[in-house]
Amino acid sequence: MKVLVTGASGFLGGRLARRLVDDGHDVSVLIRRSSNLHDLGDLSRLHLVYGDLTDKDSLEAATHGIDVVFHSAARVDERGVRAQFVAENVDATTHLLASARRNGVGRFVFVSSPSALMEYDGGDQIDIDESVPYPQRYLNFYSETKALAEQAVLAADEPGFVTCALRPRAIWGPGDRSGPIVRLLGRAHAGALPDLSNDREVLASFCHVDNIVDAAVKAAESDNVGGKAYFVADDEVTDIWPFMADTARKFGIAPPTRKPNPRVVSAAVSVIETVWKIPYLAKRYSPPLSRYVVALLTRSSTFDTGAARRDFGYSPVVDRDTGLAEFKTWVDAQGGVPELTRHLK
Repeated sequence: MKVLVTGASGFLGGRLARRLVDDGHDVSVLIRRSSNLHDLGDLSRLHLVYGDLTDKDSLEAATHGIDVVFHSAARVDERGVRAQFVAENVDATTHLLASARRNGVGRFVFVSSPSALMEYDGGDQIDIDESVPYPQRYLNFYSETKALAEQAVLAADEPGFVTCALRPRAIWGPGDRSGPIVRLLGRAHAGALPDLSNDREVLASFCHVDNIVDAAVKAAESDNVGGKAYFVADDEVTDIWPFMADTARKFGIAPPTRKPNPRVVSAAVSVIETVWKIPYLAKRYSPPLSRYVVALLTRSSTFDTGAARRDFGYSPVVDRDTGLAEFKTWVDAQGGVPELTRHLK
């Protein structure tokens, strides 16, 4: 089978491309000439298609002769103005969908995010399923544009062109150079990570990279997924702050102990949000603190994966303890947390 993977220079896309090659597929990856391909491994096993998701001509070329598109590329961090997020998350997805349909692609698997369902002023979301509606007001540009892109993907489903969306949260595992867990460990090492738990449980469904990769492969093979979105998560539900404390200790890092007043945090976020409306700052720097980050670290979010299990046989292939052991071995091989995170902005 001929497949195209976007975002292959990133953590998830690279892992997915390598898995597809190992499975015997003919794999093309859409990359920029400036992309760092170090983590892709043996490039001779891949077809390198140079282009950009904002360039319609390169999308036309990339999707020619392809059977399945796996679209994992996205603007993820909080640096940027709305127009940039719309261009890279929404417009890029709609252009890729159009090119795929014109070129006779049969299936389109989109990597979405549970952030697409986070309300601006929302609260905990415990064991939610796919019946939860999109928010009235989105938490940030990333949440909004991932939701818009997801809706475009699901609406494009039709006979002969099967589309679906997968919603993993906080993808982690060996190879992760910039994800949430890595960033939190980096801040903890720098002594800049406060404990925002407010002495309450903050539960989360994380997703090991091999679990979402396996889910993507299985979804692409299923006849039951057309026009649907699915939560994908590890079996274990994680209490974020005890987990971060234990994980920090495993890496020889002191766990966070400073517990700021939630009202002070809220006031600081409001000030930062106002300042970060200045395009010069927004385009160049991620905010030091945001409503989105605070929500991720203070709101419980756990997901029912029953639909994925029913429709394409999803079952986690890596458990948390095994994943953590492999992750630590990989991080140590990179020189440890300080070396791994020193380039993060």
